[in-house]
Amino acid sequence: MSRALTPTQIVTRLAELPGWKLSGDGADVAIERTYTFANYYETIAFVNALAFIAHAADHHPDLSVHFNRCVVRFSTHDVQGISDTDFACAARADALLA
Repeated sequence: MSRALTPTQIVTRLAELPGWKLSGDGADVAIERTYTFANYYETIAFVNALAFIAHAADHHPDLSVHFNRCVVRFSTHDVQGISDTDFACAARADALLA
């Protein structure tokens, strides 16, 4: 079972994932990154690939999809915070563009 990370653990883990930041507070806390693309097609291709990964991991981000960018937010509702799973999924999202 996942558990919420402490603030110190979150800051330490964020330092390992360039481009990700802490977003929100309280029940709305999450880690967030904005990915930028050349056009809508590339944005949607990323969203579809991320959806496949999220489904396989059974851990789904909140997405804000725009013409040339996608904002990805991970949090773990079951622990009402941020867990190791959020960071693992964030790393998988980054790996799509590596």
